Amino acid sequence: MRRMAIKLEYDGTDYLGWQVQAEGRTVQGVVEEAVRRATGAAGRVPVQGAGRTDTGVHAEGQVAHFDTASELEPGTMARALNFWLPRDVSVLAARQVAEDFNARYGAVAKLYRYRVVCSRERRPLGRRYRLRVPVGLDLAAMQECASQLAGTHDFTSFTSAGGDLSSTVRTVLRSEWKRAGEELHFFIKADGFTYNMVRALVGTMFEAGRGKLSAGQFAEALAALDRRAAGPTAPPHGLALVRVYYPPGRDPFAGPAP
Repeated sequence: MRRMAIKLEYDGTDYLGWQVQAEGRTVQGVVEEAVRRATGAAGRVPVQGAGRTDTGVHAEGQVAHFDTASELEPGTMARALNFWLPRDVSVLAARQVAEDFNARYGAVAKLYRYRVVCSRERRPLGRRYRLRVPVGLDLAAMQECASQLAGTHDFTSFTSAGGDLSSTVRTVLRSEWKRAGEELHFFIKADGFTYNMVRALVGTMFEAGRGKLSAGQFAEALAALDRRAAGPTAPPHGLALVRVYYPPGRDPFAGPAP
């Protein structure tokens, strides 16, 4: 058996998230079916993803791994998987990795981006990948909140019920709002994320951007360790998993393609 790592891009609009569920279409489900078909496996081939993106959330750099007896070379494997995958999911690259490589548990950090555009009018072309808000947002006020997130914190106030987590403490390595043309982008890199953490942070920072919440009140909400102290959860379609990070020498996609 060989262990293969794949880098994936997908539009999560029409999926119930990454993880296979009892009912409903998931990204993991269609990837596993593509692996089964591409490799000629007799049954299900489990595919482990680095991040369990939620319903409607996208990915530009999801990483996953699976074990196979297939002798297809990585480049051929990527093309074979894409033949069987639907058009809203794509394998960008494939690599053979060490048997102990684990896409999820080997990751040391992940980077997410949330996209928003301020516009009174509907913006059809970007509606699947960015949130439109009909009012202007104060970028400086939102950045003042974002800057408080660097370091290790308990994110209970920004964690939705229903997640399978033993701890809500996470270390944030990057947290910033940036202007990108007409859009505003929030980037957050951390060693892990609690359930709906990024969307809850964004929804609360929107309150600051509208002048309804001060940076001091944002800090109080973080310290309260109570979800009711923070703002609403932003919609999922503006969020994307951008990159998964691994220790030096353990990132299968760090260098040029072999």
